[in-house]
Amino acid sequence: MGGFRVENQVRLCCPCLFGLESVLSFEIKKIGGENLEVTDGRIFFDGDLSMVARANLWLRTAERVGIVIGRFRAESFTELFDQTAALPWERFIGVDDRFPVKGSSLNSKLHSVPDCQKIVKRAIVRRFEQVYHQSLFNETGALYQVQCSIYKDMVTLLLDTTGAGLHKRGYRSNANEAPIKETLAAGIVDLARVRGDSLVYDPMCGSGTLVIEAAMKALNIAPGIRRRFTAQDWRCFQDGTFERERREAVAQVRRDAAFLAYASDNDPESVRLTQENAVKAGVASRIKVKRADLSDFRPLDTERPGIVLTNPPYGERLLDLQEAEQICRTMGEVFVPGDRTGYYIISPHDSFEELFGRPAARRRKLYNGSIRCQLFMYFQKPDKHPHKPTESNH
Repeated sequence: MGGFRVENQVRLCCPCLFGLESVLSFEIKKIGGENLEVTDGRIFFDGDLSMVARANLWLRTAERVGIVIGRFRAESFTELFDQTAALPWERFIGVDDRFPVKGSSLNSKLHSVPDCQKIVKRAIVRRFEQVYHQSLFNETGALYQVQCSIYKDMVTLLLDTTGAGLHKRGYRSNANEAPIKETLAAGIVDLARVRGDSLVYDPMCGSGTLVIEAAMKALNIAPGIRRRFTAQDWRCFQDGTFERERREAVAQVRRDAAFLAYASDNDPESVRLTQENAVKAGVASRIKVKRADLSDFRPLDTERPGIVLTNPPYGERLLDLQEAEQICRTMGEVFVPGDRTGYYIISPHDSFEELFGRPAARRRKLYNGSIRCQLFMYFQKPDKHPHKPTESNH
């Protein structure tokens, strides 16, 4: 394993859905990330190796966690090769390890992704030939996925520590036709200021993602607590780092929180999915699920402030559009403005407020997959600063 060494401090990069950068920044600071650099859809920050485990376990709105090996400008294949080969890849990757390369390029002179991937691979091999003093590499060991992203001629080279995206919490192996991504749901939960004692409703619950993410945040359950990460197989994490961080996360769960959620849907399959997913997430006792029409929605506890979180059908197909618009009108009728309930509705409809019947107090541009949406926020009056992200309990 000649040349293998690991220093403790690393630069990390977490991508996120557009519109959630401020929420993710707040999360990163809460777990101890330092020297944050925020760009569109990506946040860079510093930490030690334990931060790699902590970020994977705790970050609710990050898509994955990468270790930055290098960042530089390259406008030719020669520049890409030479600067990649100059980086200390052996800091993490051993002589027998696998290091496949994935790439992306946008608005750059080096626009052929397959060519860029091949050159990065060749450059790393060249580096290893010099470091490990051999020319053949079997690549039978642990997986170190290299990611090469080029944007406006700036190259970022990362090692992916996560594996399957962080939105894959492990509780939603089954979903309905149009589920909201878990990381987006977590961002909405944060923007809605869900706390440990919140009362949450979703009258169009689908697979239950919004109420489950709300319950996990309220009970301070780390979103990655039930899953495995690629970096757990790396040599530098064989000292029990992930196990220690996971034990600490388990100890921080707040089962004494007063949180409660009511979820409903007019589709019996959605009701079944929500119940099943809530059990997998370990929050079934906090989520009451029933079959009900949107038109029958009423807050159940008028003495306790409530938060409605919902992702109504979008009507992407022409035949569904009228039905989707009618749902917006129905929401406007049953979501009555008042002091005790706030409403947070994600929708791509430009005419949503007109259909709903009143303007939102605040709007936030978000993306649900490739669909450009807005989060329409109607606040309960006692909440004076609803736009600030909620402090997490960890």
